Amino acid sequence: MTQPDQRATERTRARYQRISGLYDLMEILPERRYIPWRENLWEQVHGPRVLEIGVGTGKNMPFYPPEIEITAIDLTPGMLARAHKRATELDLNVNLQLGDTQALDFPDKYFDSVIATFVFCSVPDAVLGLREIRRVLKPAGQLFLLEHMRARNSALGLLMDVLNPLVVRMMGANINRHTVNNVQAADFKKADVTNLSADGIFKYILAYK
Repeated sequence: MTQPDQRATERTRARYQRISGLYDLMEILPERRYIPWRENLWEQVHGPRVLEIGVGTGKNMPFYPPEIEITAIDLTPGMLARAHKRATELDLNVNLQLGDTQALDFPDKYFDSVIATFVFCSVPDAVLGLREIRRVLKPAGQLFLLEHMRARNSALGLLMDVLNPLVVRMMGANINRHTVNNVQAADFKKADVTNLSADGIFKYILAYK
């Protein structure tokens, strides 16, 4: 079994720990665009057992369906502390845990659905993380993703490639990932992809085990 690169994982954790106190403030403007996308995605999620990968500060929590059992993990203690606070404010019953999607601490075939929003831009080994998700999904389980990735336009894509090392160091997120390809490389048998922007940067991905 492939093991995560611990040094890469610790770098990612440190970057997000550093900005955890400012993260919501940094995201105020783009989040206005993301809110309806988050809400729409959560309307499609089915339980009874659901795993949210990369809960962050809990931005998806207002859209949690009330009838399902949700476990939510994050790599970073600072982010998870803010998620705990938001869950308390919303009076939610959610199982919040520190965790790494590259090495999930759950049994095989355990969850009915797994969901992640803007997470696989920052997972050090995205394919490994997606394979772990596939492992913990039930045979009829589905993976719901809302992601940003490299633009289809060659000039814009090249610019994203050039800027990516700086953005990763500052923010932790890669802006030039090929997430649809990564889902396919993780052996999901089918992936339905919906473009949310004309440049192809923002997408819904619904993957079937």
